[in-house]
Amino acid sequence: MPTTVIVGAQWGDEGKGKIIDMLTERADVVVRFQGGNNAGHTVVVGGQEFIMHLIPSGILHPGKYCVIGNGVVVDPAGLLEEIKMLRARGVEVDPRNLGVSDQAHLIFPYHKLLDKLKEAKVGPGKIGTTGRGIGPCYTDKAARVGLRLADLLDDELFRRKLAMNIEEKNILFTRVYGAPPLNFDEVYQEYRGYADALRPHAINAPLVLNRAVAEKKRILFEGAQGTWLDIDHGTYPYVTSSSATAGGACVGTGVSPSHIEQVIGVVKAYTTRVGEGPFPTEFPPALMEQIRTKGKEFGATTHRPRRCGWFDAVLVRHSVILNGINEIAVTKLDVLDDSPRVMICTGYKFRGQKLETPPSNIDRWSEIEPIYEEHPGWLADTTQAGSFEELPPQARRYLKRLEELLGAKISIVSVGSKREQAFHV
Repeated sequence: MPTTVIVGAQWGDEGKGKIIDMLTERADVVVRFQGGNNAGHTVVVGGQEFIMHLIPSGILHPGKYCVIGNGVVVDPAGLLEEIKMLRARGVEVDPRNLGVSDQAHLIFPYHKLLDKLKEAKVGPGKIGTTGRGIGPCYTDKAARVGLRLADLLDDELFRRKLAMNIEEKNILFTRVYGAPPLNFDEVYQEYRGYADALRPHAINAPLVLNRAVAEKKRILFEGAQGTWLDIDHGTYPYVTSSSATAGGACVGTGVSPSHIEQVIGVVKAYTTRVGEGPFPTEFPPALMEQIRTKGKEFGATTHRPRRCGWFDAVLVRHSVILNGINEIAVTKLDVLDDSPRVMICTGYKFRGQKLETPPSNIDRWSEIEPIYEEHPGWLADTTQAGSFEELPPQARRYLKRLEELLGAKISIVSVGSKREQAFHV
């Protein structure tokens, strides 16, 4: 298995956790490279459902080394709660199989409070964040006032930098938002406790990972969210605050692009997105409810109902280009088993003109008309299929048509939530 990056090629929630879990069997190291605990990867093992928000999905495989990279923003309380949950369910988690980059930025109570206050103030124009402080933490990172794990582990430095941050944020809370100030001593004491718990896991991630590359270890880079939530390339401003494309794997870990050998894009057999923002192929209400119910389309982190729609080949085709995707993994094909017809969006029209790529101007999305191809449904159970040949003929034709439209080979198909309900093509 080559050094591989796994990215979502839609708006996130594509089922990356299961694909990562499947590929981890052949990996030595699994690395999360961006996002925070606003994302969730769901894996079903032996009838048990595991939802990881920060820890790479590879933790469920004994003998694998997992890394949380510098591109991730870490909520210490959330990470420690996740470790506690996994241990309680019999999963081994200790410094031998989990390292956290000491360059990773930390989320503080003022980030979470600011996240919620800003969304409330914006009102109808809100982005639809999870309220977990992700965006404000990345804002502090870009403004060069953020605190990293390395800062937390140096008590004198941490105290000084935390005091400066809380003083500045309290002015914002009290004078702009009319909210009460935060208490420095309470935050300081809480985070000093986190320092003791996280110290054994702190590593120089670029050094560890580049040594693994030199030793020819098989490394799997795990992305959160999806290409169209990327801060640079997504449907801005309805995006996340980090680089969710394959390029983020290098920025978020310190591993050179020259070491990346393969990029796998994960897509659903249809399309979903959570939160606000454009969605050209969104289903009408009745079909939305049908697919949402069958696909259990509710956020792993927020439990918000996901918006659902037909497969958008325009979006994914551009994702293939942006990420340099070599192979595609298609998930949730079984959710379409009862559909008498399936539609694929093959193009967009804007004011009568066909668009080759999605528009950069967010206001134009509301005027986009999807151009659809209609395909007959297979109306058969795919959940027992163990190979491409065992799929119904119409399902095989549907997948082959997606390959043609996307210009990338489909190498994995998932037909259910269980670990064994997926196969290589």
